[in-house]
Amino acid sequence: MSNTISGGVFFHAVIQGRDITVVLPPQITPALSGLPPVSRTFTGREQPVEDLLQALAPGCPEQRAVLVTAVAGLAGVGKTELVVQCAARALKEPGWFPGGVLFVDMFGYDTKRHLSPERALDGMLRALGMPGEHVPADLQDRSRLYRSVLAAFAEQDRRILLVIDNASTAEQARPLLPTDGTTATLLTSRHTLDIDARLHDLDTLDPDASVELLRQVLLQARGTADTRVQDAPEHAATIARLCAGLPLALRIAAALLADTPTRPLASLAQALETEHTRLERLRREDRAVRSAFDLSYQRLGPDHGRLFRLLPLNAGPDVSTESAAHLADTDPPQTEELLQDLARAHLIEPGPAWGRWRLHDLIRLYADHRGHAQTDTDHRDAAITRLSEHYLSVAKAADTHLETLPHPTSARFPDRRQALAWLDSEHLNLVAAASAGLSLSHLKTSARLALTIGRYLYQRRHFDDLITVSQSALAASQQLGDHHREGGALNHLGLALTLVRRFEEAIDAHTRAATIFRAFPDRLEEASALNGLGLALNGVRRFEEAIDAHTRAADALRELGDQHSEGTALTNLGLALGEMRRFDEAIDAHTRAATIFRGLDDRHHECAVLNNLGMALASVGRFEEAIDAHTRASDVLRELGDHFGEGRTLNNLGSALAEVRRFDEAIDAHTRAADILRELGDHHGEGDSLNNLGLALTRVHRIEEAIDAHTRAATIYRELGDHHSESTAVTNLAIVFGDVGRLEEAIDANTQAAAIFRKTGDHHGEGPALGRLGLALHRVGRLEEAIDANTRAVVIFQEVGDHHSEGAALNNLGAALQRVGRLEEAIDVLTRAATIHRELGDHQEESGAQTNLDAALRQVRRSNNS
Repeated sequence: MSNTISGGVFFHAVIQGRDITVVLPPQITPALSGLPPVSRTFTGREQPVEDLLQALAPGCPEQRAVLVTAVAGLAGVGKTELVVQCAARALKEPGWFPGGVLFVDMFGYDTKRHLSPERALDGMLRALGMPGEHVPADLQDRSRLYRSVLAAFAEQDRRILLVIDNASTAEQARPLLPTDGTTATLLTSRHTLDIDARLHDLDTLDPDASVELLRQVLLQARGTADTRVQDAPEHAATIARLCAGLPLALRIAAALLADTPTRPLASLAQALETEHTRLERLRREDRAVRSAFDLSYQRLGPDHGRLFRLLPLNAGPDVSTESAAHLADTDPPQTEELLQDLARAHLIEPGPAWGRWRLHDLIRLYADHRGHAQTDTDHRDAAITRLSEHYLSVAKAADTHLETLPHPTSARFPDRRQALAWLDSEHLNLVAAASAGLSLSHLKTSARLALTIGRYLYQRRHFDDLITVSQSALAASQQLGDHHREGGALNHLGLALTLVRRFEEAIDAHTRAATIFRAFPDRLEEASALNGLGLALNGVRRFEEAIDAHTRAADALRELGDQHSEGTALTNLGLALGEMRRFDEAIDAHTRAATIFRGLDDRHHECAVLNNLGMALASVGRFEEAIDAHTRASDVLRELGDHFGEGRTLNNLGSALAEVRRFDEAIDAHTRAADILRELGDHHGEGDSLNNLGLALTRVHRIEEAIDAHTRAATIYRELGDHHSESTAVTNLAIVFGDVGRLEEAIDANTQAAAIFRKTGDHHGEGPALGRLGLALHRVGRLEEAIDANTRAVVIFQEVGDHHSEGAALNNLGAALQRVGRLEEAIDVLTRAATIHRELGDHQEESGAQTNLDAALRQVRRSNNS
């Protein structure tokens, strides 16, 4: 290689010039094939590989804009393997990199092997064929010569690919970056570096790719005879989950399995299940997940390290900047800067929304382990207290907006929408904080938080979470020895269990609560327990006992002078009486409750009772009075600003209007209800309104709109996980399809409805769905399927004791059997149908069954005569 220098100065063997022209000889043998070997086990990275190769391709429209591609990510996420795989593939492409590849590992996070840019340039210049005596000593001169050599290669159509691995800072990487506008560079770092590069953040592997990596590594190590992953997919999935998609952890796990071919996957899965030892288990010889994390952690400053160690104290899946500030006891702007720095180091990840941050599962364990080692230094106990009190105080402020009556705006949450937005974003954190197993000093706070978020969890229908936090409050009260608080927690748990229809457990919880309060004695709380007990008893259709419980509660509250609670008990009593079809008594109970609330000037609760009263009045056909009650309630609720209550009441108003054939008004009421509840985020209420809207639209033959309404309702219920309501909406949809003769769609809808009812164990719903399915199948000539559906319907109706529906299903079954020529069976079934209807006194249905029976008998006689 010869150098042409103009305007130069000579310092012994070092040549420095203002302008350097590097002329390459025709044939040189530089070391341009030093790429590390690629792994034969590589999976789950198809899209990142494609993205990187697209940027490397010559002639790519973006080539001049993407000269440097930087891949950043968590330690052990597979950055080096990704760029090496891409480099190897790019080198095989004709004409892409005829000059070869130049690879250097900067060991940026290894204090012992850390490579300075000067040393890196020395090695790279020698690899490019530069004799050692011509390599300058100064960093700037080395970089200038290095860039000139790369440019010369590019000018002679011998373009080189640079791979700079494991750079820790921009200062370490920048002198190595080419400037000729042609040479391409792939760079990896655990940090997001500011080097004017196209940035790629590499994520962990998804569950399927994680399992596939385990399989590939074992296949490579032990051959096709090792089928442990295929033989135990559930244990493979567990290992993948516990490794949290981190390729380093997965490769270590696979290597541990490869060491001993007889070791079952279940053994390793069990070893990794224990959180506090998981990182210790993920090591083998010179490889360890903890060691990889150590290299990143040791670069943190004191403030960054302390915040990193405190973050796992937030038990939820992510943390807001505000919450992190309370953990660290620093102001939010400073905390945000610290969090951004940790994110740039890929020790934490930005959440899907700005201002929220997440920890990878294994990093969380690592940070928590580090935190336990510095408990006193970091004042972890005080940090937990600050975070818990923050969640409690803000949750209280948000909860005031969920109460039925409007409250004065606060600096924290001006309106309900913003309060709900905060609760939605912190939902999982609040549940985790309320149910975390904390020390005695924090139990009271967690128990109070559990009760504070109850209303939110109820309104958002997070019933399982409501049970979880109620159980946690109960456990905390028992641990504190606070029996009175224990009774209150049992009441909350009972109500939560009632909402998810676990009525027997709810009955037990309320019974225990009543016993506790009776022993104090605290008649007021005992009455509250009796009220909850009545609701649970109502759920298992033990109506007489429910009526007794509500009556006892109302009587006790009347004696105690607690009129407000008495009104609530009377309201629930009215609902139980309505279930017993004792509507006159129900109307009386609701009327008394409304009078109490009116006397207390509690207009909101009065409206709630008027709503229930309207439904009771409608049940006895007093529809005009029902409409009046619902109208009065909705008007007052609108005036009070309780749009949630207004929406629910409008929905009931629409149903009453439909009963008197005022369909246009009913449609308007249901539409307004759906709009209001959608606006408020009450998606379940929106679904109810849409479902009723569909019924009203069907009555005026606006079929397509009705189908759309029922479909949207079913979708909402499905997304909410409310299968009972979903089945109701799908049933209505099936009925519409059947009525308008769209039989194939009716078959699909009825099949779906029956499956949902079967899944939820609702035989009362499954039977009618199968009956409708049988009819639709009959009408399209799918007779064998119709016979099967009707036979299953008959069995269900027999099991639930619904003889009227059993008779109808037998009639339909008989008609189908007759059409396929199974006449003896048809005669038997139709005889049973006629007998049932005769015994029930239903002469119209008996006549229909007898008509089908006579037809079957005539067909038999004709067959015999012929």
